[in-house]
Amino acid sequence: MTVESTAARKPRRSSGTKRQAGAASAAKAAAATAQTHDDAAPQLVQLLTPEGERVEVADHPDIAEFAPFVADITTEDLRGLYRDMVMTRRFDGEATALQRQGELGLWASLLGQEAAQIGSGRALRDDDYVFPTYREHGVAWCRGVDPTNLLGMFRGVNHGGWDPTTNNFHLYTIVIGSQTLHATGYAMGVAKDGADSAVVAYFGDGASSQGDVAEAFTFAAVYNSPVVFFCQNNQWAISEPTERQMRVPLYQRAKGFGFPGVRVDGNDVLACLAVTRWALERARRGEGPTLVEAFTYRMGAHTTSDDPTKYRRDEETAAWEAKDPILRLKAHLLATGAADEAYFEELEAESETLGKRVREVVRSMPDPDTMAIFENVYADGHALVDEERAQFAAYLASFEGGE
Repeated sequence: MTVESTAARKPRRSSGTKRQAGAASAAKAAAATAQTHDDAAPQLVQLLTPEGERVEVADHPDIAEFAPFVADITTEDLRGLYRDMVMTRRFDGEATALQRQGELGLWASLLGQEAAQIGSGRALRDDDYVFPTYREHGVAWCRGVDPTNLLGMFRGVNHGGWDPTTNNFHLYTIVIGSQTLHATGYAMGVAKDGADSAVVAYFGDGASSQGDVAEAFTFAAVYNSPVVFFCQNNQWAISEPTERQMRVPLYQRAKGFGFPGVRVDGNDVLACLAVTRWALERARRGEGPTLVEAFTYRMGAHTTSDDPTKYRRDEETAAWEAKDPILRLKAHLLATGAADEAYFEELEAESETLGKRVREVVRSMPDPDTMAIFENVYADGHALVDEERAQFAAYLASFEGGE
């Protein structure tokens, strides 16, 4: 286990005596807070170093609790995790390109967060249930959701694109943080049903500032719900850095609600797999919720409407690129002889095939039936909806050609 904290960032300059005095006071408060929490420095669970070397339990006894949860990982499993990350990144990159070409209205990239999502996603059992945000493309891949089904909403032709009950993977949630409440309620139901499955709620560091998340923590703790709160701390809530959102490491917030929190190296797919398995087992044993903070980095923009160069330093991005989760596992595979260049070339060809299929499917997606918006609003129909449908139909008919 290594120790790492959020990188300090240069504050913006302010002018005026009052502003300077306020800045000085804030700096003193931050220093006092740092001193107060110096004895509880953030612990980062890491099983694979940025250079691709396995961390030995004998040298780092702090990881002894988690290492057994990946003791069964084979060479084939490692290759599978690598393939998952490569294919997810290829799909994600294609979606970004499609948006730039005007084929999608918006896209939220996961670039840099592949290990956090694949590691946690592969820790799940089929009967576990997932409540994602709008960036969990890697988790969707692990749950068997066709990548092209993720794009319909971003193209504006449907409201989701898949049946949540088929893959136990809920629809993407755009409202920030609300899915943590949905996950907690679902987990409470799982417990009442006597099932031994677990629930995972994904959210980001920015969402952790929402009241919905605090309420979910409260209910999950009080009702001992079998839910894992998986926070991908990618350092930036759009343009707001984490130090502007919290005074203590994010995972430590769980302690105030009465359940454990763990910070894991979010660029280490093995560590994410191990910690998530550990947290899920706690939930299944009836030991309640866990907060997992995957300490990672958003290497791209928040969404395709964002320009991170306006608020991030190039040096910071470069430092995190050196911790690239895919390059890390590739280095490990090469060093241990688990894969050769032929394997990587074959996988590259497979990823290109996926990219081509995504392009073709997206560009051939049919426009939805204009009147479909009125369907499935009420199970048994409603007079007001019928009236609105008739009015809209008349409005459309008023145009030349009836469209």
